[in-house]
Amino acid sequence: MSSDPWGRVDETGTVYVRTADGEQVVGSWQAGSPEEALAYFERKYEGLVVEIGLLEKRVQTTDLSAKDAQAAIDHIREQVDAHHVVGDLDALRKRLDKLVETVASRREERKAQRAKQSDEARQAKEDLVTEAEQLAQSDQWRAAGERLRALVDTWKGLPRLDRKSDDDLWHRFSHARSAFSKRRKAHFAQLDAQREEARKTKERLVAEAESLSNSTDWGPTAARYRELMAEWKAAGRAQREHEDDLWNRFRGAQDVFFAARSSVFAERDAEQAENLKLKEELAEEAEKILPVTDLKAARAAFRSVNERWEAIGHVPRDARPKVEGRMHSVERAIQEAEEGEWRRTNPEARARAAGLTGQLQAAVDKLRGQIETARAQGNTARAEKLERELEGRQALLDQALKGLHEFGG
Repeated sequence: MSSDPWGRVDETGTVYVRTADGEQVVGSWQAGSPEEALAYFERKYEGLVVEIGLLEKRVQTTDLSAKDAQAAIDHIREQVDAHHVVGDLDALRKRLDKLVETVASRREERKAQRAKQSDEARQAKEDLVTEAEQLAQSDQWRAAGERLRALVDTWKGLPRLDRKSDDDLWHRFSHARSAFSKRRKAHFAQLDAQREEARKTKERLVAEAESLSNSTDWGPTAARYRELMAEWKAAGRAQREHEDDLWNRFRGAQDVFFAARSSVFAERDAEQAENLKLKEELAEEAEKILPVTDLKAARAAFRSVNERWEAIGHVPRDARPKVEGRMHSVERAIQEAEEGEWRRTNPEARARAAGLTGQLQAAVDKLRGQIETARAQGNTARAEKLERELEGRQALLDQALKGLHEFGG
Protein backbone atom coordinates (compact mmCIF):
# COMPACT_ATOMS: atom_id res chain seq x y z
CA MET A 1 0.00 0.00 0.00
CA SER A 2 1.24 3.51 -0.82
CA SER A 3 0.14 6.96 0.48
CA ASP A 4 0.93 10.74 0.59
CA PRO A 5 -0.60 13.65 2.57
CA TRP A 6 -3.68 13.90 0.25
CA GLY A 7 -4.25 10.33 -0.89
CA ARG A 8 -3.44 6.64 -0.78
CA VAL A 9 -3.69 3.40 -2.78
CA ASP A 10 -4.77 0.23 -0.99
CA GLU A 11 -3.79 -3.33 -1.77
CA THR A 12 -6.70 -3.74 -4.21
CA GLY A 13 -5.52 -0.79 -6.30
CA THR A 14 -8.27 1.55 -5.13
CA VAL A 15 -7.14 5.18 -4.93
CA TYR A 16 -8.48 7.47 -2.18
CA VAL A 17 -8.28 11.23 -1.60
CA ARG A 18 -8.43 12.79 1.85
CA THR A 19 -10.91 15.65 2.43
CA ALA A 20 -12.42 17.43 5.41
CA ASP A 21 -15.38 15.08 5.13
CA GLY A 22 -13.12 12.01 5.16
CA GLU A 23 -11.64 9.83 2.47
CA GLN A 24 -13.31 9.68 -0.91
CA VAL A 25 -12.71 7.07 -3.63
CA VAL A 26 -10.90 8.52 -6.60
CA GLY A 27 -10.78 5.44 -8.74
CA SER A 28 -8.89 2.16 -9.23
CA TRP A 29 -5.42 1.59 -10.66
CA GLN A 30 -4.25 -1.76 -12.03
CA ALA A 31 -1.72 -0.82 -14.67
CA GLY A 32 1.28 0.02 -12.51
CA SER A 33 2.64 0.71 -9.09
CA PRO A 34 0.72 2.63 -6.41
CA GLU A 35 3.22 5.48 -6.68
CA GLU A 36 2.41 5.84 -10.38
CA ALA A 37 -1.28 5.84 -9.52
CA LEU A 38 -0.89 8.68 -7.03
CA ALA A 39 1.35 10.62 -9.41
CA TYR A 40 -1.27 10.25 -12.20
CA PHE A 41 -4.15 11.57 -10.11
CA GLU A 42 -1.95 14.32 -8.64
CA ARG A 43 -1.22 15.52 -12.17
CA LYS A 44 -4.95 15.67 -12.78
CA TYR A 45 -5.25 17.77 -9.63
CA GLU A 46 -2.55 20.16 -10.91
CA GLY A 47 -4.57 20.45 -14.09
CA LEU A 48 -7.53 21.68 -12.06
CA VAL A 49 -5.26 24.13 -10.20
CA VAL A 50 -4.06 25.55 -13.51
CA GLU A 51 -7.63 25.74 -14.85
CA ILE A 52 -8.84 27.61 -11.74
CA GLY A 53 -5.85 29.98 -11.96
CA LEU A 54 -6.63 30.78 -15.59
CA LEU A 55 -10.29 31.40 -14.75
CA GLU A 56 -9.34 33.72 -11.88
CA LYS A 57 -7.17 35.72 -14.24
CA ARG A 58 -9.92 35.96 -16.86
CA VAL A 59 -12.41 37.17 -14.29
CA GLN A 60 -10.00 39.85 -13.04
CA THR A 61 -8.56 41.11 -16.32
CA THR A 62 -11.13 40.57 -19.06
CA ASP A 63 -14.77 41.47 -19.72
CA LEU A 64 -15.88 37.86 -19.24
CA SER A 65 -19.59 37.95 -18.49
CA ALA A 66 -20.88 36.83 -15.11
CA LYS A 67 -22.96 34.15 -16.82
CA ASP A 68 -19.97 32.64 -18.64
CA ALA A 69 -17.78 32.90 -15.54
CA GLN A 70 -20.35 31.10 -13.42
CA ALA A 71 -20.69 28.36 -16.01
CA ALA A 72 -16.91 27.85 -15.98
CA ILE A 73 -16.90 27.76 -12.15
CA ASP A 74 -19.72 25.19 -12.12
CA HIS A 75 -17.86 23.04 -14.63
CA ILE A 76 -14.68 23.02 -12.51
CA ARG A 77 -16.70 22.48 -9.32
CA GLU A 78 -18.26 19.39 -10.86
CA GLN A 79 -14.77 18.00 -11.48
CA VAL A 80 -13.69 18.83 -7.92
CA ASP A 81 -16.83 17.27 -6.45
CA ALA A 82 -16.31 14.15 -8.57
CA HIS A 83 -13.12 13.37 -6.56
CA HIS A 84 -11.22 12.10 -9.57
CA VAL A 85 -7.97 13.79 -8.51
CA VAL A 86 -5.63 13.62 -5.55
CA GLY A 87 -4.80 16.89 -3.80
CA ASP A 88 -6.19 19.56 -1.51
CA LEU A 89 -9.78 19.59 -2.83
CA ASP A 90 -10.95 21.77 0.04
CA ALA A 91 -8.47 24.44 -1.01
CA LEU A 92 -9.87 24.26 -4.55
CA ARG A 93 -13.42 24.64 -3.24
CA LYS A 94 -12.40 27.69 -1.21
CA ARG A 95 -10.82 29.24 -4.31
CA LEU A 96 -13.98 28.49 -6.28
CA ASP A 97 -16.16 29.98 -3.52
CA LYS A 98 -14.00 33.11 -3.49
CA LEU A 99 -14.22 33.27 -7.27
CA VAL A 100 -18.00 33.08 -7.02
CA GLU A 101 -17.92 36.07 -4.66
CA THR A 102 -15.63 37.94 -7.06
CA VAL A 103 -17.97 37.23 -9.99
CA ALA A 104 -20.94 38.38 -7.91
CA SER A 105 -19.08 41.55 -6.96
CA ARG A 106 -18.14 42.16 -10.56
CA ARG A 107 -21.74 41.55 -11.54
CA GLU A 108 -22.92 44.24 -9.10
CA GLU A 109 -20.19 46.62 -10.25
CA ARG A 110 -21.19 46.13 -13.85
CA LYS A 111 -24.83 46.47 -12.95
CA ALA A 112 -24.06 49.75 -11.15
CA GLN A 113 -21.89 50.83 -14.07
CA ARG A 114 -24.65 50.01 -16.54
CA ALA A 115 -27.12 51.91 -14.37
CA LYS A 116 -24.73 54.87 -14.26
CA GLN A 117 -24.17 54.68 -18.01
CA SER A 118 -27.91 54.47 -18.52
CA ASP A 119 -28.48 57.53 -16.31
CA GLU A 120 -25.73 59.39 -18.12
CA ALA A 121 -27.16 58.38 -21.49
CA ARG A 122 -30.64 59.47 -20.37
CA GLN A 123 -29.31 62.84 -19.18
CA ALA A 124 -27.29 63.26 -22.36
CA LYS A 125 -30.34 62.51 -24.52
CA GLU A 126 -32.53 64.82 -22.45
CA ASP A 127 -29.90 67.56 -22.92
CA LEU A 128 -29.90 66.89 -26.67
CA VAL A 129 -33.69 67.10 -26.76
CA THR A 130 -33.69 70.37 -24.78
CA GLU A 131 -31.11 71.93 -27.07
CA ALA A 132 -32.93 70.69 -30.17
CA GLU A 133 -36.20 72.22 -28.93
CA GLN A 134 -34.43 75.54 -28.36
CA LEU A 135 -32.81 75.40 -31.80
CA ALA A 136 -36.22 74.71 -33.33
CA GLN A 137 -37.12 78.36 -32.55
CA SER A 138 -33.88 79.82 -33.94
CA ASP A 139 -33.67 82.06 -36.98
CA GLN A 140 -29.97 81.33 -37.44
CA TRP A 141 -30.80 78.91 -40.21
CA ARG A 142 -27.33 77.79 -41.24
CA ALA A 143 -25.79 77.53 -37.76
CA ALA A 144 -28.86 75.94 -36.19
CA GLY A 145 -29.19 73.44 -39.06
CA GLU A 146 -25.55 72.40 -38.75
CA ARG A 147 -25.90 72.06 -34.98
CA LEU A 148 -29.01 69.88 -35.31
CA ARG A 149 -27.16 67.56 -37.68
CA ALA A 150 -24.32 67.33 -35.15
CA LEU A 151 -26.85 66.48 -32.42
CA VAL A 152 -28.14 63.56 -34.51
CA ASP A 153 -24.61 62.16 -34.79
CA THR A 154 -24.17 62.55 -31.04
CA TRP A 155 -27.51 60.80 -30.42
CA LYS A 156 -26.46 57.84 -32.56
CA GLY A 157 -23.32 57.41 -30.46
CA LEU A 158 -25.24 57.14 -27.18
CA PRO A 159 -26.47 53.82 -25.70
CA ARG A 160 -30.14 52.95 -26.00
CA LEU A 161 -32.38 53.35 -22.96
CA ASP A 162 -35.39 51.24 -22.16
CA ARG A 163 -37.72 51.17 -25.15
CA LYS A 164 -40.37 53.56 -23.79
CA SER A 165 -37.91 56.19 -22.51
CA ASP A 166 -35.83 56.02 -25.68
CA ASP A 167 -38.88 56.25 -27.95
CA ASP A 168 -40.37 59.19 -26.00
CA LEU A 169 -37.14 61.18 -26.10
CA TRP A 170 -36.56 60.37 -29.77
CA HIS A 171 -40.11 61.51 -30.58
CA ARG A 172 -39.43 64.92 -28.96
CA PHE A 173 -36.03 65.14 -30.65
CA SER A 174 -37.44 64.29 -34.05
CA HIS A 175 -40.38 66.69 -33.59
CA ALA A 176 -37.98 69.56 -32.80
CA ARG A 177 -35.97 68.85 -35.95
CA SER A 178 -39.15 68.69 -38.04
CA ALA A 179 -40.42 71.96 -36.56
CA PHE A 180 -37.14 73.69 -37.41
CA SER A 181 -37.14 72.28 -40.95
CA LYS A 182 -40.73 73.44 -41.46
CA ARG A 183 -39.93 76.96 -40.24
CA ARG A 184 -36.79 77.14 -42.34
CA LYS A 185 -38.64 75.94 -45.43
CA ALA A 186 -41.36 78.56 -44.87
CA HIS A 187 -38.73 81.27 -44.33
CA PHE A 188 -36.88 80.52 -47.52
CA ALA A 189 -40.12 80.20 -49.46
CA GLN A 190 -41.03 83.70 -48.25
CA LEU A 191 -37.52 84.89 -49.02
CA ASP A 192 -37.78 83.50 -52.55
CA ALA A 193 -41.07 85.32 -53.01
CA GLN A 194 -39.54 88.56 -51.74
CA ARG A 195 -36.55 88.17 -54.03
CA GLU A 196 -38.81 87.51 -56.98
CA GLU A 197 -40.75 90.67 -56.12
CA ALA A 198 -37.44 92.55 -55.78
CA ARG A 199 -36.37 91.25 -59.21
CA LYS A 200 -39.57 92.56 -60.82
CA THR A 201 -39.18 95.93 -59.07
CA LYS A 202 -35.53 96.26 -60.09
CA GLU A 203 -36.26 95.31 -63.70
CA ARG A 204 -38.75 98.16 -63.76
CA LEU A 205 -36.17 100.53 -62.23
CA VAL A 206 -33.55 99.39 -64.73
CA ALA A 207 -35.93 100.02 -67.62
CA GLU A 208 -36.61 103.57 -66.43
CA ALA A 209 -32.91 104.20 -65.71
CA GLU A 210 -31.99 103.11 -69.23
CA SER A 211 -34.72 105.28 -70.74
CA LEU A 212 -33.29 108.33 -68.92
CA SER A 213 -29.64 107.71 -69.77
CA ASN A 214 -29.67 110.02 -72.85
CA SER A 215 -31.67 112.84 -71.20
CA THR A 216 -30.22 116.36 -71.26
CA ASP A 217 -32.70 117.69 -68.71
CA TRP A 218 -29.89 117.63 -66.18
CA GLY A 219 -31.50 118.77 -62.93
CA PRO A 220 -34.80 116.83 -62.96
CA THR A 221 -33.15 113.73 -64.42
CA ALA A 222 -30.40 113.73 -61.78
CA ALA A 223 -33.07 114.11 -59.09
CA ARG A 224 -35.02 111.21 -60.59
CA TYR A 225 -31.91 109.05 -60.60
CA ARG A 226 -31.53 109.76 -56.87
CA GLU A 227 -35.13 108.68 -56.33
CA LEU A 228 -34.54 105.52 -58.37
CA MET A 229 -31.49 104.71 -56.24
CA ALA A 230 -33.55 105.09 -53.06
CA GLU A 231 -36.22 102.79 -54.52
CA TRP A 232 -33.50 100.31 -55.52
CA LYS A 233 -32.16 100.12 -51.96
CA ALA A 234 -35.67 99.78 -50.52
CA ALA A 235 -36.52 96.92 -52.91
CA GLY A 236 -34.16 94.44 -51.23
CA ARG A 237 -32.01 91.85 -52.98
CA ALA A 238 -33.17 89.79 -55.95
CA GLN A 239 -31.99 86.23 -56.59
CA ARG A 240 -28.23 85.93 -56.76
CA GLU A 241 -28.24 84.98 -60.43
CA HIS A 242 -30.17 88.18 -61.31
CA GLU A 243 -28.89 90.73 -58.78
CA ASP A 244 -25.46 91.43 -60.29
CA ASP A 245 -26.73 91.68 -63.86
CA LEU A 246 -29.55 94.04 -62.88
CA TRP A 247 -27.17 96.21 -60.86
CA ASN A 248 -24.66 96.43 -63.72
CA ARG A 249 -27.40 97.56 -66.10
CA PHE A 250 -28.80 100.05 -63.57
CA ARG A 251 -25.39 101.49 -62.74
CA GLY A 252 -24.38 101.53 -66.39
CA ALA A 253 -27.42 103.64 -67.35
CA GLN A 254 -26.60 106.16 -64.60
CA ASP A 255 -22.97 106.29 -65.68
CA VAL A 256 -23.98 107.19 -69.23
CA PHE A 257 -26.15 110.07 -68.02
CA PHE A 258 -23.75 111.45 -65.41
CA ALA A 259 -20.77 111.21 -67.75
CA ALA A 260 -22.64 113.32 -70.31
CA ARG A 261 -23.74 115.77 -67.64
CA SER A 262 -20.20 116.05 -66.28
CA SER A 263 -18.93 116.90 -69.76
CA VAL A 264 -21.52 119.63 -70.18
CA PHE A 265 -20.96 120.95 -66.67
CA ALA A 266 -17.22 121.06 -67.26
CA GLU A 267 -17.80 123.39 -70.22
CA ARG A 268 -20.24 125.45 -68.16
CA ASP A 269 -17.81 125.66 -65.24
CA ALA A 270 -15.09 126.92 -67.54
CA GLU A 271 -17.46 129.57 -68.92
CA GLN A 272 -18.59 130.62 -65.43
CA ALA A 273 -14.97 130.85 -64.26
CA GLU A 274 -14.29 133.28 -67.12
CA ASN A 275 -17.49 135.23 -66.23
CA LEU A 276 -16.28 135.49 -62.63
CA LYS A 277 -13.00 136.95 -63.77
CA LEU A 278 -14.83 139.61 -65.84
CA LYS A 279 -17.20 140.52 -62.98
CA GLU A 280 -14.32 140.82 -60.52
CA GLU A 281 -12.70 143.31 -62.91
CA LEU A 282 -16.00 145.31 -63.10
CA ALA A 283 -16.37 145.23 -59.28
CA GLU A 284 -12.87 146.64 -58.99
CA GLU A 285 -13.78 149.38 -61.51
CA ALA A 286 -16.97 150.20 -59.55
CA GLU A 287 -15.07 150.43 -56.24
CA LYS A 288 -12.88 153.14 -57.74
CA ILE A 289 -16.00 155.40 -57.96
CA LEU A 290 -15.85 155.77 -54.17
CA PRO A 291 -15.77 158.00 -52.27
CA VAL A 292 -18.54 159.94 -54.06
CA THR A 293 -17.47 163.50 -54.67
CA ASP A 294 -19.58 164.19 -57.80
CA LEU A 295 -22.95 162.46 -57.41
CA LYS A 296 -23.99 162.87 -61.05
CA ALA A 297 -20.68 161.51 -62.37
CA ALA A 298 -20.76 158.66 -59.86
CA ARG A 299 -24.25 157.65 -60.99
CA ALA A 300 -23.24 157.68 -64.62
CA ALA A 301 -20.08 155.68 -63.98
CA PHE A 302 -21.95 153.07 -61.95
CA ARG A 303 -24.68 152.80 -64.60
CA SER A 304 -22.00 152.03 -67.23
CA VAL A 305 -20.41 149.36 -65.06
CA ASN A 306 -23.79 147.82 -64.21
CA GLU A 307 -24.87 147.57 -67.86
CA ARG A 308 -21.69 145.62 -68.68
CA TRP A 309 -22.22 143.50 -65.52
CA GLU A 310 -25.73 142.46 -66.58
CA ALA A 311 -24.45 141.41 -70.02
CA ILE A 312 -22.16 138.81 -68.43
CA GLY A 313 -23.61 135.35 -67.70
CA HIS A 314 -23.61 133.31 -64.49
CA VAL A 315 -20.62 132.81 -62.23
CA PRO A 316 -19.93 129.77 -59.96
CA ARG A 317 -22.52 129.61 -57.18
CA ASP A 318 -20.02 129.62 -54.33
CA ALA A 319 -18.30 132.76 -55.67
CA ARG A 320 -21.51 134.70 -56.37
CA PRO A 321 -22.17 136.26 -52.91
CA LYS A 322 -18.72 137.77 -52.61
CA VAL A 323 -18.50 139.40 -56.04
CA GLU A 324 -22.12 140.61 -55.99
CA GLY A 325 -21.57 141.95 -52.47
CA ARG A 326 -18.79 144.18 -53.76
CA MET A 327 -21.15 145.74 -56.35
CA HIS A 328 -23.94 146.17 -53.78
CA SER A 329 -21.56 148.00 -51.42
CA VAL A 330 -20.80 150.56 -54.13
CA GLU A 331 -24.48 150.88 -55.01
CA ARG A 332 -25.45 151.49 -51.35
CA ALA A 333 -22.75 154.14 -50.99
CA ILE A 334 -24.14 156.01 -54.01
CA GLN A 335 -27.72 155.69 -52.65
CA GLU A 336 -26.64 157.08 -49.28
CA ALA A 337 -24.99 160.01 -51.05
CA GLU A 338 -28.25 160.63 -52.97
CA GLU A 339 -30.28 160.59 -49.73
CA GLY A 340 -27.91 163.05 -48.08
CA GLU A 341 -28.18 165.37 -51.07
CA TRP A 342 -31.96 165.16 -51.00
CA ARG A 343 -32.09 166.04 -47.31
CA ARG A 344 -29.86 169.06 -47.88
CA THR A 345 -31.99 170.39 -50.75
CA ASN A 346 -35.55 169.61 -49.50
CA PRO A 347 -37.20 172.80 -47.97
CA GLU A 348 -40.12 171.00 -46.39
CA ALA A 349 -37.89 168.53 -44.62
CA ARG A 350 -35.66 171.40 -43.52
CA ALA A 351 -38.64 173.25 -42.07
CA ARG A 352 -39.94 170.16 -40.25
CA ALA A 353 -36.49 169.56 -38.77
CA ALA A 354 -36.20 173.23 -37.61
CA GLY A 355 -39.70 173.13 -36.06
CA LEU A 356 -39.01 169.91 -34.20
CA THR A 357 -35.71 171.28 -32.94
CA GLY A 358 -37.44 174.41 -31.59
CA GLN A 359 -40.11 172.37 -29.81
CA LEU A 360 -37.53 170.11 -28.20
CA GLN A 361 -35.39 173.06 -27.15
CA ALA A 362 -38.40 174.70 -25.47
CA ALA A 363 -39.23 171.45 -23.67
CA VAL A 364 -35.64 171.13 -22.44
CA ASP A 365 -35.58 174.73 -21.19
CA LYS A 366 -38.91 174.22 -19.40
CA LEU A 367 -37.68 171.04 -17.69
CA ARG A 368 -34.52 172.75 -16.50
CA GLY A 369 -36.64 175.52 -14.90
CA GLN A 370 -38.87 172.94 -13.20
CA ILE A 371 -35.81 171.13 -11.83
CA GLU A 372 -34.40 174.35 -10.35
CA THR A 373 -37.77 175.09 -8.71
CA ALA A 374 -38.05 171.58 -7.24
CA ARG A 375 -34.56 171.75 -5.80
CA ALA A 376 -35.24 175.19 -4.36
CA GLN A 377 -38.33 173.76 -2.65
CA GLY A 378 -36.25 170.82 -1.38
CA ASN A 379 -38.29 168.30 -3.40
CA THR A 380 -35.39 166.03 -4.31
CA ALA A 381 -37.55 163.12 -5.57
CA ARG A 382 -39.38 165.34 -8.08
CA ALA A 383 -36.10 166.91 -9.16
CA GLU A 384 -34.57 163.48 -9.87
CA LYS A 385 -37.63 162.36 -11.81
CA LEU A 386 -37.53 165.54 -13.93
CA GLU A 387 -33.80 165.07 -14.52
CA ARG A 388 -34.44 161.57 -15.97
CA GLU A 389 -37.07 163.04 -18.28
CA LEU A 390 -34.62 165.81 -19.21
CA GLU A 391 -32.01 163.21 -20.27
CA GLY A 392 -34.48 161.69 -22.79
CA ARG A 393 -35.55 165.04 -24.20
CA GLN A 394 -31.94 166.21 -24.45
CA ALA A 395 -31.02 163.08 -26.44
CA LEU A 396 -33.88 163.75 -28.87
CA LEU A 397 -32.77 167.38 -29.15
CA ASP A 398 -29.20 166.36 -29.92
CA GLN A 399 -30.39 164.04 -32.65
CA ALA A 400 -32.65 166.71 -34.13
CA LEU A 401 -29.84 169.26 -34.10
CA LYS A 402 -27.63 166.79 -35.96
CA GLY A 403 -30.29 166.32 -38.62
CA LEU A 404 -30.77 170.06 -38.96
CA HIS A 405 -27.03 170.46 -39.33
CA GLU A 406 -27.16 168.11 -42.33
CA PHE A 407 -29.58 170.50 -43.99
CA GLY A 408 -27.03 173.21 -43.42
CA GLY A 409 -29.23 174.94 -40.84
